[in-house]
Amino acid sequence: MAENDIAIEVRNVTKSFKVYLDKGAQLKERLLFRKRSRYEERKVLRGISFDVKKGEAIGLIGHNGCGKSTTLKLLTRIMYPDEGTIKLKGRVSSLIELGAGFHPDMSGRENIYTNAAIFGLTKKEIDARIKDIVDFSELAEFIDNPVRTYSSGMYMRLAFSVAINVDADVLLIDEILAVGDANFQTKCFNKLKEIKAQGTTIVIVSHALGQIEQICDRAIWIHEGLIKAEGPPKEIDLEYLDYMSRKMQEKNKSESDAEEVSEEETGKRWGSGEVRIKKVRSFAADGSEQKTFRTGEDIRLSIDYTVKKPVKDAVFGFGVFDMNGIQCYGTNTRIDKQPDITISESGTAEILMKNVELLAGEYNIDIAIEQGEGIPIDYFRQAYRIQMISAMGDVGVSRIEHTWKLKR
Repeated sequence: MAENDIAIEVRNVTKSFKVYLDKGAQLKERLLFRKRSRYEERKVLRGISFDVKKGEAIGLIGHNGCGKSTTLKLLTRIMYPDEGTIKLKGRVSSLIELGAGFHPDMSGRENIYTNAAIFGLTKKEIDARIKDIVDFSELAEFIDNPVRTYSSGMYMRLAFSVAINVDADVLLIDEILAVGDANFQTKCFNKLKEIKAQGTTIVIVSHALGQIEQICDRAIWIHEGLIKAEGPPKEIDLEYLDYMSRKMQEKNKSESDAEEVSEEETGKRWGSGEVRIKKVRSFAADGSEQKTFRTGEDIRLSIDYTVKKPVKDAVFGFGVFDMNGIQCYGTNTRIDKQPDITISESGTAEILMKNVELLAGEYNIDIAIEQGEGIPIDYFRQAYRIQMISAMGDVGVSRIEHTWKLKR
């Protein structure tokens, strides 16, 4: 790769933080309780290196605490590395701390000028962009009001609008695509795709792998402060999800098989208790136990239960919900016209879901055992969670079978 083609160069970067165990807030406390100033040094980045070409979009992925956001803050020079070098070429705009330069007593218009100046624009350049910024924010009616009168959503809209309208050469984004309502989020997402098409270099940190797959040319998986893998987003995302699925399985196996009464304490479980759901597992078509599935695969749910008292006229049910709590599907044995069920001893119920067309994302599954016309015996809310992955780019919650016919 020619040097002139590189927009971002990261070489052997390390970063550590001091994590105080119990630091006194007052001078008196620090003098009397000196041991409270003890700290441990936590190494977040352990020597990472990567390049980003001009016009390329990359996504940084990994579990919480792996070093993604720290990497982005180093790129913005909010902080500096302990060792190593970082080079960026061109004007940099960051969507990390949105509205960091806003003054609450100044109007929205005045804050646009101040914030855009922080990004390096001259007054003449801001004058040329002010209408686009205001129009994009959809805040024309309030633009001359003090920012302290704005709601948090209005505040974020204005800050986002400034950050994406400064004609940056490099755009750095950290988990902020949830700005405003659903329509405005879609507008922001489409604007990012437009900016990328114009040749802006983009670095995104996000747990929304679907967004990274739609925008980015390459994904970098950071794990325990090191780069574990990098390459095409769909390939790296699958590796990452498979790893996280294995870790979840290991965690589940290490936990006791004892009855999960702790869930009841969180308010996620209720019922008379004659029958108790003990364990929920999921299996692929080949019989392997797993929690990560591809769109269109079969999923077999296995529900182990224990019986304290026999129950006649029992009904088993399940519901699938996205992470916003919206129900994607739900049914029970009565709706499906199954024979009457009598539960007299502990056993296992199985649900075979054929050709599950849920799109990429995480989904919670509620499991319920009821009696008669909806009397709860054991209703277990968010009893289980699965991850769906997809190699396709369609969006939404569920795939709808369709065909195209174009007429001329």
